[in-house]
Amino acid sequence: MPHLSGAAHRHFGSVPVCWTHSQRWQRLPVSQVRWRCAMKGNRWVDPAPFEGARPRVPWWVWLPGWIKVLLAPVALIWLAGRLAVKLVLVAIRYPVAVTPCLGGYFGYRQFGLSPLVLALLSLVCALTVWYGLDRGSFLRYGWYRVLTEWRRLTVYVPHWRTVMRLAELAKDNRGREYRPKLRRVRSEGWRDKVRVRMIPAQSPDQWEARRDNLAHSFNARSCRVRVLRPSVLELDFIHSDPLSRPVAVPQLAAVGDVDLKRVVVGRTETGKPWRLKLLGSQVLVVGVPGAGKGSVLWSIVWQLAPAIKAGMVRLVGIDPKGGMELGQCPDAFEKVIYDNGPEAVALLEEIAAEVKERAARYRGIRRLWARGTGEPFTVLIVDELADLIAYQPDRNLRERATRAVQTITSQGRAPGYAVVGLVQDPRKEVVSFRHLFTTRVALRLDEPVQVDMVLGDGVRQRGAAAHEISENTPGVAWLKEDGQREPERARAFHVTDADLVELGVYLAPATVHEFPTSGEGRAAA
Repeated sequence: MPHLSGAAHRHFGSVPVCWTHSQRWQRLPVSQVRWRCAMKGNRWVDPAPFEGARPRVPWWVWLPGWIKVLLAPVALIWLAGRLAVKLVLVAIRYPVAVTPCLGGYFGYRQFGLSPLVLALLSLVCALTVWYGLDRGSFLRYGWYRVLTEWRRLTVYVPHWRTVMRLAELAKDNRGREYRPKLRRVRSEGWRDKVRVRMIPAQSPDQWEARRDNLAHSFNARSCRVRVLRPSVLELDFIHSDPLSRPVAVPQLAAVGDVDLKRVVVGRTETGKPWRLKLLGSQVLVVGVPGAGKGSVLWSIVWQLAPAIKAGMVRLVGIDPKGGMELGQCPDAFEKVIYDNGPEAVALLEEIAAEVKERAARYRGIRRLWARGTGEPFTVLIVDELADLIAYQPDRNLRERATRAVQTITSQGRAPGYAVVGLVQDPRKEVVSFRHLFTTRVALRLDEPVQVDMVLGDGVRQRGAAAHEISENTPGVAWLKEDGQREPERARAFHVTDADLVELGVYLAPATVHEFPTSGEGRAAA
């Protein structure tokens, strides 16, 4: 058995093992050493530490009795006021449930059971007629409000405190718990919008790091975090995908103007049009094979068709795949090249020279292209951009193509030139000038890190999971513009081969037939 030196050894001689467990026992006086060990049978063991918290007694307990009597009416009034506030909040948060209950109770007291049943049947009939006449407004103003109250009552309120504690989003300080407050809940069927007020010294990054925890805790497929204002967040709990079905292309419009700052190329998950900015922007579309890059490309061309036919917009294309994509509708392009060789590089350098020449003519006259200039807005579409600037085996051609594309993307915004580049690999080794594209579209990607490469750092933590897009939903993408913090999810139009045939007929040059004169007609007869 080990021995101790010092006061404990002189008093006891041989001591239990627990006394030699740490050197701190040798520094204690003998009177305290006796209390540090406990006997269990014939064996010495360390007692378990005391983990209980000291009870906190309310301050008013220590007041004298006569002061309590005087303050009792004030306390009752305060409790009554607090109860009234709680009831008002319940009525505000659950109006669909509270209003029929109160109305039914007073109706029963006033008129009896039979009129109440008749009123209930009339309400059911009215709701059925409303659903049949206008399903959209019924869902928006009727069913979704019922669903909001149900999910708040059964999903979020009962589990909010437990989830906040286990997710380490609530903090204790000096015996007081600071817990994020659940504010407003709004259900839209496919998602729940939950507004939250953060506790002091908390940042949105802490919530973004726990998106998956929150989604699974509240039985959702995913969770997204959006900042509304300082200390206020809105959590989007996604339950289904509103973009699971293809979006049909609209009818081709008559010849006329097209808003180049708001070109509609699809629909967002909120049901609004997906508007893509071309004037004053450069667009980069990234996606793996089969992700739907062609849907984005032809949706842009489809919506620009009226302006192309009117001469306001000019399309120029390069398809290194031999025309497998752009060759489906060559009538849409003023000029198109089907390889990545010298002709494609010469076309890029020609557009770059036009950019500089037009900018020189606009010097001192205007700062941005407009319809009144009389010159067409030029859109350069490059399918498989990497074949020109990265995979081209000829180093001279590759460098020339890179310089020309960089010139167009960096200087073409003001003179009226836009580049729509489509690529599969977004790495810097492939597209070293991604920052020159102010609008970036991320279709289905292979790796999570590629999402930040395309859309920017930290976007994936805010919910832009482009690497999780299903293979069965081509055309679904996450998009982000410079200056926009929150990414947006949308789906491009589903442009079929039949639609491309219709587009080609729409844009094909008209054939002029000469009618014979009256004399020629009689001679032919």
